[in-house]
Amino acid sequence: MPSIERYLNVRLANTPAFRADSQRIAYLSDVTGVPQVWQATIPPAGSDPLWPDQLTFEPDRISAVICSPVDDRLVYARDIGGDENAQLFLMSADGASEICLTTGYEKAMHIPGDWSSDGKNLLFAANRRKPGIFDIYVQTFADEAGEARLIWQNDAPGFPFNMIFSPDHQRAAVMRMASSFSTDLVEIDIQTGNARLISPEGENVRYFDIAYAGDSLLLCTDLDTDFMRLARLDPNSQTIETIYAGDWDVDGMALSADGSKLAYALNEDGIYALYVRDLQTGAVRQCPKIGDAPGVIVSTNSLNIDFAPDSQKIAFSYTSATRTQDIYVWDLQTDAVFPITRSSHGGLSTASFIAPELIHYPTFDKNDSGETRKIPAFFYRPQSDKPLPVVVIVHGGPEGQSLPMFSFLIQYLLHSGYAVFVPNVRGSVGYGKTYSHLDDVEKRMDSVADLAHGAYWLREQPEIDGEKIIVYGGSYGGYMVLAAVTAYPDIWAAAVDIVGMSSLVTFLENTSEYRRAHREAEYGSLERDREFLETVSPINFIDKVTAPLMVIHGRNDPRVPLSETEQLVEALKSRGVPVDFLVFDDEGHGVIKLKNKLVMYPAIVEFLKKHVQ
Repeated sequence: MPSIERYLNVRLANTPAFRADSQRIAYLSDVTGVPQVWQATIPPAGSDPLWPDQLTFEPDRISAVICSPVDDRLVYARDIGGDENAQLFLMSADGASEICLTTGYEKAMHIPGDWSSDGKNLLFAANRRKPGIFDIYVQTFADEAGEARLIWQNDAPGFPFNMIFSPDHQRAAVMRMASSFSTDLVEIDIQTGNARLISPEGENVRYFDIAYAGDSLLLCTDLDTDFMRLARLDPNSQTIETIYAGDWDVDGMALSADGSKLAYALNEDGIYALYVRDLQTGAVRQCPKIGDAPGVIVSTNSLNIDFAPDSQKIAFSYTSATRTQDIYVWDLQTDAVFPITRSSHGGLSTASFIAPELIHYPTFDKNDSGETRKIPAFFYRPQSDKPLPVVVIVHGGPEGQSLPMFSFLIQYLLHSGYAVFVPNVRGSVGYGKTYSHLDDVEKRMDSVADLAHGAYWLREQPEIDGEKIIVYGGSYGGYMVLAAVTAYPDIWAAAVDIVGMSSLVTFLENTSEYRRAHREAEYGSLERDREFLETVSPINFIDKVTAPLMVIHGRNDPRVPLSETEQLVEALKSRGVPVDFLVFDDEGHGVIKLKNKLVMYPAIVEFLKKHVQ
């Protein structure tokens, strides 16, 4: 049996961005142990991937890369120690020099946006004036980068995710996210700073992946629908015309540079398919299949798909449960799809990796049709001649979705004698707007009940040892772990909480200011719902915990402060509950650096061996 360290040496590549020549692609990879910018050249047809070049050599992670459309310059974003105060750096065309574009604003978060098609300007957002408010800036590139110009002083909380130039560079469209399920679109006159709301009014509406097409905007939205669809928005009349709508979410979109083609991904019950639509004829093509296991198109930001400047190629990052993340290119002229990176599987045999089964288990209530509600889950079952312990892994968010992506931890657990169960409890995205709102505010504990019913279902499976069910999660998934072991203490044999919230009250009081309004829309507000929030805060029910816990946190976490874990550990120890506690001084909301993973994951393995196996 290979050690956990071997599994930790599985590498990944994602977030592709075409260079101006359409023949090279910049991307992020953790080959060095920390995500950095790399570059690969598209190989000749039928050839293996070519050796890539590393472009950045930072001690901390790179979170985004944006390539100039006219030359070899690029801009990348980097924070320090996981603090999420990303700074922007301009790399020269020859790669020999870098300029920090955000010097003097190291305490602010910078979110890179669109690079203008003439290569002269870059959009970005930053909370320089107020921690809770993001304004929009334009960085102009001359011989040397000068001070960015504030073009829109925003007056409302909201997290800007998409920022794009109009074709004539006179306007900018910005998607502003007030909460995970409430966004609007603003168009800014770059010269005057005047802004107007261009999206139709609606409650709990999402927009993302916007692109100018002449005088209109192409986008993804769930306005007046349960699932995300492709649509065309007229900014003047604020009317929306559907291009494509179905029974699953459109989960990523990109417009070709010549405006003739629209690429989009469909998320069908957690499994992805990539399509290209000809906007003139309406003809649709599906990307050829990759491998045998169903997979996922992934990225570290909202843009999952990138068209080449020549409009003839599409780059995307793809993974499955048995294949790590790599960059693929779909050549639209030949209809061939091929990898341009080949990330290491740590020397492990890919034939040994196990794919999950998609199942749907019953929970405690009924759906709108009066039938017992079913919860989707991915169930990994290793072969065994005796009942196995099982690890239930809960995603974060809460508006996240667990997908059949490659996970070194899942594969290690499977080969260490555990089954793995990965549910998408109510509140998860990917199953329609109605499903994603089933855990809002006063319904919070219904999602925890879904977890419990997943455990009840597992107890009925002959391959599972019902006395050895472990719950594991990070961020909001960490909160779910704590809620589960306090609300249903008799189910769980052990629990692992990574950067989770122990109290929704103290979390909202202490989280970064820009996130407070965003999170209150999901959990409830301190002003109106404090009493209720206390009733769903696990810290108030620690006396019910019987399962041993392992708790992990990054000292620089700006989302869930370390104090959430410190107060939890103190309460557990005062009651004699076994608890292992790890803090990483140079990490934030999660553990990113390989040197820390080499401490964290072996510790988790030993914790489970001690208390379960």
